[in-house]
Amino acid sequence: MDSKELVNRGTEILEMIANYWETQRDRFPQPDVLPNYLEALVPSSPPDSPESWETVLEDIEKAILPGHANWLHPNFYGYFPFAQSTPSLLADLLCGGLSGVGFTWKSSPVMSELEAVVLDWLVEALHLPEKWKHSHSGPGCGIIQSTSSDSTFIAFLAARARAVEWNLTGSENEPTDETEDDPEIFTHPLHSPKNFDKLIAYCSDQAHSAIFKAAMLSGVKVRKLKSERDAKLGNYAVTAKTFEEAIKKDRALGRTPFLFVATIGTTGTCGVDHVEDLVKTCQRERIWLHVDAAYAGSFLLCPEFSSYLGVGLDSVDSFNYNAHKSMMVNFDCSPMWFTDARSAVRYFNVDIDILRHEHQDKTIDFRHLQIALGRRFRSLKLWFVMRLIGVDKIGDSLRKRCAQATFFADLIEKSDLFEMFVPPHLGLVCFRLKNSTNEENEKLKKLIDEDRRLMITPSITHGDFYFRMAIGAQQTTDEDLRSAFQILTQLAQV
Repeated sequence: MDSKELVNRGTEILEMIANYWETQRDRFPQPDVLPNYLEALVPSSPPDSPESWETVLEDIEKAILPGHANWLHPNFYGYFPFAQSTPSLLADLLCGGLSGVGFTWKSSPVMSELEAVVLDWLVEALHLPEKWKHSHSGPGCGIIQSTSSDSTFIAFLAARARAVEWNLTGSENEPTDETEDDPEIFTHPLHSPKNFDKLIAYCSDQAHSAIFKAAMLSGVKVRKLKSERDAKLGNYAVTAKTFEEAIKKDRALGRTPFLFVATIGTTGTCGVDHVEDLVKTCQRERIWLHVDAAYAGSFLLCPEFSSYLGVGLDSVDSFNYNAHKSMMVNFDCSPMWFTDARSAVRYFNVDIDILRHEHQDKTIDFRHLQIALGRRFRSLKLWFVMRLIGVDKIGDSLRKRCAQATFFADLIEKSDLFEMFVPPHLGLVCFRLKNSTNEENEKLKKLIDEDRRLMITPSITHGDFYFRMAIGAQQTTDEDLRSAFQILTQLAQV
């Protein structure tokens, strides 16, 4: 395929994407396939010789799209949305075409330079602490991770290493480890299992499953703290009192508290932990405080939301959110910031000859703050979106989502069949059948799945089964929401 054919074929793909976007209403949000459906549609062995372009395009319509859940469908409410926009798509295309791997500044200077620029833009746009800017003289900085799960895992590892330095040794010097006689064995005292067997982390019982995976992979314990109804928002959050009681209990058992993962925008009810209260306890107890704002972080763009979502962030150790959920940036793009990135870099630095370069003392190599070595040019997407759409318009899209959630919640509250589980928050509506059992709601969920006109997911909080309606598709209108309510009413009366 030469450059001329690349342009022609690329145009066909873009036309296919444009047609896919424009025909969302002609599709269903949920695919009508069963596991292993693809086996009957594609060969079991790879082709020995090239197939025609036309055959491949035909198979996209025949085999690929029928099994694809249509996240952009106006009736796709199942999960917190993954965003999309034309500028983001084009930037992703350019990223693939440039074919760079920016593990160090030297490997592709512009990838590091632009990432620092757009992350500083985000600090300003999201009303985050100035000290997190790359341009600030302090030790803070940001990095674009793949997902919030990656960010959470990195926070666990960094907090664990700091705990080994501080909590277990009583000094900021690296602890010593047993000397190995075999030079081929690599060990690092900050990550030696014998130094963190007593460590314990904390999170809300509403926290994302990524926290428990991070604890499992980090080899440390994590305690789930029972959340309570929040007087401000009406959903669920962990109180500082509950946190402090857990610390006291664990210290009495000889454990070492080292990390709290607070959540801004929990998956179940979009609850918000009170960072401003939790941070006081963490500072007193020398506990790393990481804030996972995977979904709700984008709403910091709007001053009316930032005024309560951003309280206390100037005192946390690390913070992340997913720009690919609500900022018109397609997957994957998860910015993360460290208050003390210099120390974090020490915890992850594996220095080898091929990666050293003459400028490494003057700039940061992002490889030190992530799991993988290689990394994509994700900052291009943010650069395109923020320049071609602008912060104001992105903020307006977030406000629209909240207004639509209020609209749908009003339909629920006026209904004789349904009741709200918690108040609507940041585009999420949680409801269930009125005066019902979990079994009755589970039956309705089965009917929704079989009907396929709506994509809605359930959740369970403190034993109560309810529905989550996450509004986020750009094509969704008030009329779509009214229609969704009518579909739910019909199914509930079956």
